[in-house]
Amino acid sequence: MPRAGWVKPHSDQRLSDHISIGLLTRSYPPELVDRVLAEQGRTERRKRLLPARVMVYYAMALALFSEGSYEEVMRNLVEGLDWQSGWQRPWRVPSQVAITKARSRLGSEPVRALYERVARPLARSQSKGAFLGDLRLMAVDGTTFDLADTPANEAAFGRPGSGRGEGRAAYPQLRAVGLAECGTHAILDVALGPIKRGEGSLAAQLWGSLEPGMLALADRGFWDFKAFKAAKASGAELLWRVPKNLNLAVCEALEDGSYRSRIYASADRKHVEPIEVRVVEYELDDPALGSERYRLATTLLDPGAASATELAAAYPQRWEFETVLDELKTHQRGPRLVLRSRTPEGVRQEVYGYLLTHYAIRALMHEVAIDVGRDPDRLSFTRSLRVVRRSARAGPGFSPHSA
Repeated sequence: MPRAGWVKPHSDQRLSDHISIGLLTRSYPPELVDRVLAEQGRTERRKRLLPARVMVYYAMALALFSEGSYEEVMRNLVEGLDWQSGWQRPWRVPSQVAITKARSRLGSEPVRALYERVARPLARSQSKGAFLGDLRLMAVDGTTFDLADTPANEAAFGRPGSGRGEGRAAYPQLRAVGLAECGTHAILDVALGPIKRGEGSLAAQLWGSLEPGMLALADRGFWDFKAFKAAKASGAELLWRVPKNLNLAVCEALEDGSYRSRIYASADRKHVEPIEVRVVEYELDDPALGSERYRLATTLLDPGAASATELAAAYPQRWEFETVLDELKTHQRGPRLVLRSRTPEGVRQEVYGYLLTHYAIRALMHEVAIDVGRDPDRLSFTRSLRVVRRSARAGPGFSPHSA
C-alpha cells in the first residue's frame, strides 16, 4: 500500500536494490559494506536477486526479527517498497531455498569483518558511569547459544552433557566469550568456539583488543597467570578477582587497606619473574546469600590512582555484562529461542548478525543518552529495539550496486 508522501518513480528498478534496515544503515552505511565485501573477495560480477550487500543486511535483519521465517524477515525489509520503487511487474519474496543459498554464498567472514571494522568504544568523557577516573571500564564474560540440532552443528560445536540422565543435552551449543564496555554495554570483540572449549582459552583471543586507558574487569573464572600476563601486556590496567587459594604474600601494606604482592607462574618455582600487583580484600553481606569475601588483584599499584574503596566499588560494574547478555539473548533473540542456522558457517554468520545489530542499537542509545545528559543504563533497550524494528520496515531503500 502506498503511504502519504511517497512519490512513485518513472523508471522500473529491481526491488532487491531497495532493501533497507532503516536506522541500522547509519552504523553500517552501504559504502562501508561494499568496501568490506571487496576486501573479502565477495564482489559479484553479475546481478543477482539477492546480492552480497543485501545479504549482509539480511544477516542483521535475522537478528531483528528472530521469530520470523526466512521469507517473513525478507518481507519485513521490503514492506511497501513495490509502490515506492515503481515496480512494473510484481516482485515475489524469494523462497527459503533461495535465501539459504544466498546466505551460503556470503559466508560468515564478511559479516565478521564488518563487525570488527566498526565495533569500537562508544563512551566519551561526558558519558555517565563509563569511567573510573580516566580509565574506561571494560568487562570480560562468556555465554553459550543453543544451536539447531543438525549433525554438522554437533560435529563443529559439540553437545554438552545433561544432568537429567540422558547423557547429553537436547541441542548442540556454541560458546562465546566477549569484551564489553561497561558504561554503554557495547560488545567490542568476541571469540567463538565449541562448547567443550573453556572460557579462559577463548578469552586469550580478546586480550589484543585491550589498550592503554582501559581498566579490564574479570571474574575469578578467568584467572590464570598466563592470561593475566597477556592481558597486562596490552597496556590496559587490570582488576581481576582471584581464587581464594592463590598465595598472595603481603609485600607492603598500604594506608588505604590494600597491599602490594607478587604473583608467579606455577612453573616459576624459583620466583624469578614476578608480576607486581596490588590486592584489595573486602567482604559483602547479602541477606539472601550470606557473606562473601572478595580478593581483587590489580595492576594499579598506586592508591593515588584509585583507592581500595574505589576499586571495590568499580568491580561490580563487571556484572553489567549480565545485562548485556540479557539484551542479546532474551530481548533481541527471544527467550529460549534456538539459533536457526543449520550449518556451522551459518551459525557464525548469524551470531555476528546479532552482534552487529546489538552494537548499532547500543550506539543509538548512547547517542541519545549524551543528547539528554543521562546514563545509557537508564534508557530502555526493549524500547530502542522496537524503534529499530519499526525503522527497518519503514525506512527508505538503497541500491546495493551504487557507489
